[in-house]
Order: sequence, then C-alpha cells, then structure tokens
Amino acid sequence: MAGRKLAFTKMHGCANDYLYFNCFEAPVEDPEALAVRLSPRHTGVGGDGVVLIGPSRKADAEMRMFNSDGSEGKMCGNAIRCVSKFLWDNRLARKELLRIETLSGVKECRVHVRDGEVDTVTVDMGRALLSPKDIPVRLPGERVVERAVRVAGGTYRITCVSLGNP
Repeated sequence: MAGRKLAFTKMHGCANDYLYFNCFEAPVEDPEALAVRLSPRHTGVGGDGVVLIGPSRKADAEMRMFNSDGSEGKMCGNAIRCVSKFLWDNRLARKELLRIETLSGVKECRVHVRDGEVDTVTVDMGRALLSPKDIPVRLPGERVVERAVRVAGGTYRITCVSLGNP
C-alpha cells in the first residue's frame, strides 16, 4: 500500500456505518489493521469497521467486512444493502437482483430503484438459526426463544438468533 492512496465511501444502513473500499481494481493489504486504524471515531475517520467490495467467482461481487477491532465478521445485513447500492451507483453491477458472496454464503439482494436512484435494498438473509450451538451461545436446549436468563442481578427474557452473523 505504500505510495498508493486508498479511496473509500462512507455509508450507513440503519446506523451501521462502515467505510467501503472498491477492490475490483486493486486489493486492500492488511484489512484488519486498516479497520483498527480508521474506525475510531475520535482519532480515525470513524465507523463500525471496513467493508471490502471485490470480484467473486460465484456471484456478482464479494463482500468482506472487518469490525473496528480488526476481526472479520461473516455477514452484516445493513452493510450488504450498502454494498448493493455501491455496486449500482458505481455501475459495477446494474441488476435488480444482485448476488453477493459473504462468509455466510451467497446472499440475494433486491435493488429497488426510483427515478434512476437506489431507493431501498432488501436482502434474503436465509433461515434464522435458533439452535444455541449454531449461534453460538452457551445455553442448553434446542432453541433459545423467550427464555428467562439471569444476568447481572436481573432476569431477562431473551431470544438468541443468527442470520449469518450472531
């Protein structure tokens, strides 16, 4: 990356704000360190992390997301909607139904356009996982739905679910 400037776009979906990098022409070296360096809101650009958008062998594009601590996440529904908008706006994929590869598999995103602009994007996140071992969460049983759990001196009714990223 030495001597090369990285261009990015900052977008948010329902207040999940990431820095999006176009990796179709050049890869981003060390995205984990980049996420840690750019994500702090007071000393960096600020955001929940970075998202790399690049080519895929099995879909229209690939999305890789790195959280602010540098860890790679499997999936983020809000981020993939922004990736779909980015692909449309930058004429990288101008299709109503986009397929985007993630660590949680290929997700289908429907782009809704109004007056030539992306208005909304809906994502098929797949089937919700409710089994503790699939989420993962350390609670017994087949599902954790409306379960009373004692935490920090209080009892709370919780449901544990994963749609690709717990």
